[in-house]
Amino acid sequence: MRIAIIGSGYVGLVSGVCLAEIGHHVVCVDNNPDKIRTLKKGKLPIYEPGLLELMKANVAKKRLSFTGSIGEATEKSQVIFLAVPTPPKANGDADLTYIENVARQIAQHMDSYKLIVEKSTVPAETGKKIRRTIHLNLPKKYKSGNKILLDFDVASNPEFLKEGSAVHDFMNPDRVVIGVESKKAEQLLKEIYKPLKAKVLVTNIASAEMIKHASNSFLAAKISFINAVAQICDRVGADVLKVAEGMGLDKRIGRQFLDAGVGYGGSCFPKDVDAFIRVGEKSGYEFALLREVRRINEAQRHWFVRHIEEKLWNIKDKMIGVWGLAFKPNTDDIRSAAALEIIQLLQAEGARIRAYDPKAMDNARKVLSRNTVFCDSPYAVAEGCDCLLLLTEWPEFADIDFVQIRDAMSQTVIFDGRNFLDGTALRDLGFEYFGVGRGKSL
Repeated sequence: MRIAIIGSGYVGLVSGVCLAEIGHHVVCVDNNPDKIRTLKKGKLPIYEPGLLELMKANVAKKRLSFTGSIGEATEKSQVIFLAVPTPPKANGDADLTYIENVARQIAQHMDSYKLIVEKSTVPAETGKKIRRTIHLNLPKKYKSGNKILLDFDVASNPEFLKEGSAVHDFMNPDRVVIGVESKKAEQLLKEIYKPLKAKVLVTNIASAEMIKHASNSFLAAKISFINAVAQICDRVGADVLKVAEGMGLDKRIGRQFLDAGVGYGGSCFPKDVDAFIRVGEKSGYEFALLREVRRINEAQRHWFVRHIEEKLWNIKDKMIGVWGLAFKPNTDDIRSAAALEIIQLLQAEGARIRAYDPKAMDNARKVLSRNTVFCDSPYAVAEGCDCLLLLTEWPEFADIDFVQIRDAMSQTVIFDGRNFLDGTALRDLGFEYFGVGRGKSL
């Protein structure tokens, strides 16, 4: 099929490249000329494992191209996916300005049947607003009084991609959710995803829109729950890793997303929790549970910093090393990253920061204070440090020579914000090791 993806960020690029990989002809669109130039040169504006190789292969096969023109993409495509940003407003609402602007431009360039598909995460009833926007902005030749003479459909197809494993997630989905209003739209979307041989769940548009918000909010709730449990574990001498293991063996609960740490971040969970709270408010429901999920997540970073303060006594002028800046491993994304907030809290107390991340340092330089020293290796971070923080669980941090780290530090104190390191082995080497929820006696 001929497909357009409007918006070439994480979701749009991964979706476009993978749809080309399963045999479709895809044009990816973006209004950022620099991004389009970068893509046409065979480079990526983001880091995502496996994506660059697939992109180059499908460009070579002439199944994938890039443009800055929504009009050109609309005219050449039958199915148009909307993968534009829906950033949060100050009140938590999703800002749907980009969605409206794109829907307007699609309407102005339509000349045959089109299926317009929400891929961005949007609140319930957005599909109705897209349909109305297209109605209002169709050329006059396609209108006769209140009658529309040009057929089109709107559908919802939420994404469930995890940064760092997005290509694998797309090609091996747990499910494909499609919200439709017509059999024609359903058949088109089923045909698009047929090569994946995945379970397809067909719903109405509002249900598909709700599934994405409900899924992400539930996962965020699991993370906040285990972080609350971790705080109790610290107080009573229990080990949250064993608690999570015991819980996870119950098939009704499962072990995934029961990892205590410094809280969730990224572009999805914080925004989607806020948006779902607002969806509830607008429908007349007070989603108090999600408000507490959000509060626990925000408090977790402050709780972690308080532990550091208790151990170091005074933060001012202390040299603190940080391993990991991205919100999770295998990505360069720093949006709502716990590491950045923790660094800023420590700097507000007068701490000096040395930091390293395998992929996210260029992005972090744009956000963090000039007082932050960016190092070219984990070993350089440790030089003269009073303590070391692990805030993103990159695999390379498991293969460190900790004897060399120990000898480079001023005080051999490690705070593991992801419970990623072997605390017993580190204590045997002479470190004071502190995890999250590992129990005061462990």
